[in-house]
Amino acid sequence: MQLDFASVLVDWRLLAIGVLWTLGLTAVATLIGMVVGVACAWARAQGPGWLRWVVGTYVELIRNTPFIVQLFFIFFGLPAAGLKLTPEAASVIAMVLNLGAYATEIIRAGIQATPRGQVEAAMSLALNRMQVFMRVVLPPAPKRVWPAMVSQIIIVMLGSAVCSQISVEDLSYAANLIQSRNFRAFEAFIIATLVYLVLSVLLRRLLNWVGPRFFFGR
Repeated sequence: MQLDFASVLVDWRLLAIGVLWTLGLTAVATLIGMVVGVACAWARAQGPGWLRWVVGTYVELIRNTPFIVQLFFIFFGLPAAGLKLTPEAASVIAMVLNLGAYATEIIRAGIQATPRGQVEAAMSLALNRMQVFMRVVLPPAPKRVWPAMVSQIIIVMLGSAVCSQISVEDLSYAANLIQSRNFRAFEAFIIATLVYLVLSVLLRRLLNWVGPRFFFGR
């Protein structure tokens, strides 16, 4: 077999657009998903009983079903209930829900690692439960669980490859489109694999640099 990577790289613009879509979806899902994770972690740790049950059901449902099934349900299933979404919107919602569920448990682990004495000291200063959570419990939590959170964000980015199944023009969509034109599937997906590998390494380094500076200090 004679390899011909040039026939794939000639469509580098498609690959570049795919990379931008992949990073864009990941960025939006990360920002919103982490907010969802913090809110749900609070609900599971300190919320009322009914809210804990609702959030627990959401977390278990998402964590125990395939991402592609969640994506297809949102894109193909919800229109039957009258809610039609664009492929991009469906992808963002699916990625946010997926990351939010995993982030909930990751952040909850960091929250529960807070020493009981710190919480009692804060309560002795007449802080209410929300003030204790926001000022004492939550700030140190990201530092404890940041490596796990970074890994989960990368998993979500890699999982976004299935969004091409609903015509989102991400990296995997670009690779599949190129190979359908020149029939160089081996070369196209080798390049896509290498690009995903580079994105994962760079994203991990970026998040490990950003976290200590913007989330929990040096």
